[in-house]
Amino acid sequence: MTMVSARMLQLFVLAFLASASSSAETGSHLVITPQSPVLQIGTNFTATCVIIDTIEATSDDLYWNLSQTIIPRNQYTKINESALSVTIPVENEESEWLFCHCKENSPYVFINKGKFIHGILLRKAYPPEKPKNVTCIAIQEGHYISKDFKCSWEPAEHQTKEMPTIYTLHVEVIMVNQAYNVSTEENTATVTMNSFPNHLALEIWVVAHNELGTVESERLKQEANLFAKTNPPSDVEVFSEKTFPTSLLINWKQPIPKQMIALKYQIRYCRNGSHSWINVPDVDIAKETESFRLQNLQPDTVYTTQVRCKCVNEEYGYWSNWSANVTKKTYEDRPTSKPDLWTIITEGECINERQVKFICKNPVFSNGRITSYHIKVQTQKESVMNRNTSWENIPVKANTFPRLKFTDLKQITLLDNMTARVYVSAINSVGKSPQASLGIPEKALDLDPVQGLRVHPQGDQLLLKWNHPNNTAVTQYVVEWVSANDMDWQRENKSTQQTTIKGILEKFLCYNISVYPIYSGWTGKPARVEAFLEERAPLVGPSVRLNGKPGRNEAELVWNEIPQNQRQGFITNYTIFYSSGTEFSTITVPANVTSCVLTSLSANTKYDAWIRATTNGGSTNGTNHSFTTQRYAPGEIEMIVVGVSLGFLFVVLLTMLLCIYKKDVIRKNLWPWIPNPRKSTIGDWSPDYPLKPETPKENSLSGISVLDVDVSDGKSVSEEDKTSLALKKDKYLSEEHSSGIGGSSCMSSPRQSVSDSDEGADIADTTASTVQYSSVVASNGYKGQTPSAQPQQLIFSRSESTQPLLDSEENPDLLVQEGNKASQPFSRLPCFTHSEWNQDNGTFPESNHVEEEPHQVLLPLDTCTSGKDNQQKTLTGGQSLSSYMPQLGGYRPQ
Repeated sequence: MTMVSARMLQLFVLAFLASASSSAETGSHLVITPQSPVLQIGTNFTATCVIIDTIEATSDDLYWNLSQTIIPRNQYTKINESALSVTIPVENEESEWLFCHCKENSPYVFINKGKFIHGILLRKAYPPEKPKNVTCIAIQEGHYISKDFKCSWEPAEHQTKEMPTIYTLHVEVIMVNQAYNVSTEENTATVTMNSFPNHLALEIWVVAHNELGTVESERLKQEANLFAKTNPPSDVEVFSEKTFPTSLLINWKQPIPKQMIALKYQIRYCRNGSHSWINVPDVDIAKETESFRLQNLQPDTVYTTQVRCKCVNEEYGYWSNWSANVTKKTYEDRPTSKPDLWTIITEGECINERQVKFICKNPVFSNGRITSYHIKVQTQKESVMNRNTSWENIPVKANTFPRLKFTDLKQITLLDNMTARVYVSAINSVGKSPQASLGIPEKALDLDPVQGLRVHPQGDQLLLKWNHPNNTAVTQYVVEWVSANDMDWQRENKSTQQTTIKGILEKFLCYNISVYPIYSGWTGKPARVEAFLEERAPLVGPSVRLNGKPGRNEAELVWNEIPQNQRQGFITNYTIFYSSGTEFSTITVPANVTSCVLTSLSANTKYDAWIRATTNGGSTNGTNHSFTTQRYAPGEIEMIVVGVSLGFLFVVLLTMLLCIYKKDVIRKNLWPWIPNPRKSTIGDWSPDYPLKPETPKENSLSGISVLDVDVSDGKSVSEEDKTSLALKKDKYLSEEHSSGIGGSSCMSSPRQSVSDSDEGADIADTTASTVQYSSVVASNGYKGQTPSAQPQQLIFSRSESTQPLLDSEENPDLLVQEGNKASQPFSRLPCFTHSEWNQDNGTFPESNHVEEEPHQVLLPLDTCTSGKDNQQKTLTGGQSLSSYMPQLGGYRPQ
């Protein structure tokens, strides 16, 4: 209680003092203490708000606000009725405003609310940290150490930008009582002395301070020379000596006078182009020396050498920079290692033989340029060794392989049942290397290979693993790798079961890797595997084409394998894509397949096809190929043709059989039966004659008379008939002597038939093929002929049919009707009678005998009117009626 009362009394005193100053200046009724404090981040801060000069408010009306956020009341502490404190944590590094407010619970407070608010700025900072690891250095300038003394220390881990830490560097020369200092906000500072105090002791320390306090570093006391950093040794030179091909002599000069600083040195060297430096042990280099001999170097090798120096103190001091590179080549020496001998074995041109090429690389320790190789090859057959083989000198030629220095030594043809052993030595300008040898066994006696060879990519290298062969006499292994651009090999000891290829490998390139076991110099059978350091999509895709012609529903696609140098990975599969319009299909086949038959295709459809080759690194599409399926399947057209032909043959045979079976019906419809004119009964159509004519008497003479009827003959025709006859005569004459019955069969154009009626004429067939006939029967006797006792009229009958006489014979009544209509006198109508018609030759007998009774003669109509004169014409005996009237033909009159 006593301590609490004292604390409260102190707060009241502070509040009173604050109120005495602030109230006079601002007239505010609220005062916060302390004013503008600097707070340490990570601690708690307590502020008190006091009410002065008013009774309008009490501490219960007060509340706190930090960065526009009201502080919860559980962080408040009520001191009395006029004082209220708050405790807050100091967390972030940014400055903040802390305000004390009063509630507006009275009109006075509301009107004078500006007097009931007060705030303070909270500045935050970290306390200063103790400077650590103070180091100082002075750099050589010319022949002396610079008087600028530069020191540095570790920067503070925590400090704010608004309140940084100020550092002051102090340097004091103890013996001469000289002191130097400088202030900075950085973690480095430089003091400038009158001169560098060689061999004198220095005391160095750093003071850090800010508004939260001050802290000092540990003091460093050292001799001034230990802070000096000299230049590297000057005039460095390297010499090689012919008598010492494995050593180089190095000379240099000290960069600063020995009186000022005593120095010691370091030397390092490496093969030219290599970054693997070899340091000479410090104990091998004497202090303050200016020369050194490098030993155990490789002859005929270029080396790069560097030297540096520092104060002789073992514990402190700065090494100078390394001197400039100085290169020098050692002299040549005799090769001290064997050449790396190897073979390339391929099949020979003939059966049971091999082509063996011997190649080698330079010895690891060539100790000079290899100018030639001495080689000797001994072959053995059936236990007979060719021991008289002489050594052959092979000069070194141009590099056969681009990456490594190989030399093709010799190539021989070796039978499968023969063994061979080769010996090789490398020669340089100084001497000969040790001898290397290699044996090739008979092909049938290949020694056991390694087991379970596996290859895996490992970064930029290939990792090989294998198991030892069954034969335990292995002395070493040879790992060989071959690509399209390179070939190389390396040797491994007999206990090795895994290794990495030490050559430079290319990505996306296929390597054929082989592991050969070596049995006391004899090569065993290799184990081989292909590998890629890294895979990606092939450079090109497969080029697809059709194998032959496509079918109706299928097509065979073929493609070639992608060339090895364009695969860039192992082909895992091929994917065939083919589409027609909107239909899209795919087929996946293994990598060892180079053809595929597409089935279930649509007939007469165009398809686009392409192939995608896939590796573990990606896929690439090949070129597109289009084809169109056939409309018909192979043999389908032949089947259709054969079927149609058989069907046609069947129809023809069926038609022929039908024609044979129905020949009478077809003949009747296509070729109607035409009555024989010789058997015509048209003469019997007159009702006054019997149906059958009387058979003429044998040996009776026939006579034909032409009746010349004159129009003006009044005895034959009445006056009325004369007039009518005259008119008709003119009409008939105007129509080219038409008979009035129909067109003549001899005319090229059809003619109109005219009846003997004055009112009109009947229109008959006008086709040129119509043949018309007329039959004339006289009613009175002529020239002594005695007509029948019963008077008869002149009857004119006609027939107008494309089938002559057929209709007339079937309808004999028409003849009578037509005769009645046509019984009119005609002008110059010739009529013929005969007694007998010669049926054999179609002529009248040679006799002028005329039968008493008239007979009918069948005549074409044009013939009856063809005469242009009024002369009487008579057929004599033996004269053919057809010669007088061609239209009559061979028709027989009745």
